[in-house]
Amino acid sequence: MTIQNTIESHVKEGFLKIYQIEIPTVEFQATRKEFEGDVTVVIFPLLRYIKGNPTEIGEKLGNYLLENVTEVINFNVVKGFLNLVISDGYFLKLFNSMNQNPTFGFESPKENDKAMMVEYSSPNTNKPLHLGHVRNNLLGFAVAEIIKASGKKVYKTQIINDRGIHICKSMLAWKLFGNGETPASTGLKGDKLVGNYYVKFDQEYKKQISQMVEKGISEEEAKKTAPILLEAQEMLRKWENGDKETVALWKKMNSWVYDGFDTTYKNLGVDFDALYYESDTYLLGKDVVTQGIEKGVFYKKEDGSVWCDLTDDGLDEKIVLRSDGTAVYMTQDIGTAIQRVNDLKDVGGMVYTVGNEQDYHFQVLFLILKKLGFDWAKNLFHLSYGMVDLPSGKMKSREGTVVDADDLMVEMSETAKNISEELGKLDGYSDAEKNELYKTIGMGALKYFILKVDPKKRILFDPKTSVDFQGNTGPFIQYTYARIQSIIRKATFDYSIEINDLELHEKEKEIIKLMALFPETVQQAAANYSPAIIANYTFDLVKEFNSFYQNVSILGEENHQKKIVRVQISNKVANIIKQAFSLLGIQVPERM
Repeated sequence: MTIQNTIESHVKEGFLKIYQIEIPTVEFQATRKEFEGDVTVVIFPLLRYIKGNPTEIGEKLGNYLLENVTEVINFNVVKGFLNLVISDGYFLKLFNSMNQNPTFGFESPKENDKAMMVEYSSPNTNKPLHLGHVRNNLLGFAVAEIIKASGKKVYKTQIINDRGIHICKSMLAWKLFGNGETPASTGLKGDKLVGNYYVKFDQEYKKQISQMVEKGISEEEAKKTAPILLEAQEMLRKWENGDKETVALWKKMNSWVYDGFDTTYKNLGVDFDALYYESDTYLLGKDVVTQGIEKGVFYKKEDGSVWCDLTDDGLDEKIVLRSDGTAVYMTQDIGTAIQRVNDLKDVGGMVYTVGNEQDYHFQVLFLILKKLGFDWAKNLFHLSYGMVDLPSGKMKSREGTVVDADDLMVEMSETAKNISEELGKLDGYSDAEKNELYKTIGMGALKYFILKVDPKKRILFDPKTSVDFQGNTGPFIQYTYARIQSIIRKATFDYSIEINDLELHEKEKEIIKLMALFPETVQQAAANYSPAIIANYTFDLVKEFNSFYQNVSILGEENHQKKIVRVQISNKVANIIKQAFSLLGIQVPERM
């Protein structure tokens, strides 16, 4: 039971005794820095139940709590706020209970609880991953880890977009201009090699359009009838009809891309429990359309196309089957969602990590699945996020002006290297240790910069700004963790002894209060699907620790019991930083 729970029950009890009135809830807030106190009861909401002077009501309740709650040792009333001073003994007891729990803040999955599936990445196999995919992967992975830490079973998944005209464009360009080159013969990662041919297709396509326009054909007509586009469309038809040569080329080039993706995912530090491929799922959902017509969820038009009328829900009419019987993306997504629940029987909800340009699509998808009567449809969430911009502007895949994910990760390590060398803090490190540290700092900077921002907001990403050892950055937090490890290494005495009776410094109390909020922060981040809540809590904890570090002596403290508690506090702060950063997929260095 928290101190707020204890105080709440006694405030209710006191209010009943003093005023003979029952109150349903008690409102708390953190005590403002300028006032003495640790917990504040807000009096204003109580004026709904009794008219009176809030200061007088606060004084009466304060005296009642002082007499009846052991942990309350003093109080003051400022206007409508009752500030309660809590005993050092309570905070020591609270800290000792946290300190005894190595997984403090993390919950284990409850038996028979439904699992959540988190989908992220979902790339196209015609190009390598870029900066936009980086944000997607980091968000999806972090949200999955946070939901898991909140006490739910989680499956991480992606659906790989491995079919369609865009794939055929890369395939055709390789066939026409590739001269049989492979990742092995070029030394290129497979996804980069295939991506080069996607760019090559676009260059050739534009050249043909230009030539046709010069001959007097309208630009609109040229875009539709350029020979290379018609050839790509024919290749798609062959693939859909199972042409052996086309399917063999598709498999070969996709295998190159998958190898490339695997390398990028490993370097990015993300993983998956289940993979789905659009080539397997693109026909799913057509049988559901038939069931939906029978249930009255869908209706058929005269031309044979099937629609869902969502106008009563404030949306529009949505096609789910074309007049020629072919499915649209919505149909496929309906079928894939159902398939996932059938495959993994314990899935009770899903999180889709997809950019905000798809907001409407998911609004429609979730509504249709609810109308079809699936219980789990009420637990579907679109983790919608804003685009990532660079100081140089927007990225374009077709023109080859994207920021490649692999190149970005190398650049982050290089930036970390340059800044670390300027600071001159790495004496005694081997070259291998330095390189590993540069990677840890660079990736920590990248991930923290992206994850500290609310997912819905657009980001302007500047690599150099993110690798800063001051301010709200990953390296600043990593540096604080490393500083604490240095303190721990120097603490050569036994600091595992539990201390139960000690006068605490104000800074010790403040940091214990903040650490105690970690479990609640994890739950809040899971409920809001927001890694930013974890990131910014960690920054606040680090700021509080640095204030503690500057205001009290730790290893230099003469009182041995105080020295033990201060080392224990430092160690617990480091553990929480490590746990919080693990949820964000960020590593922490032991030395820095």
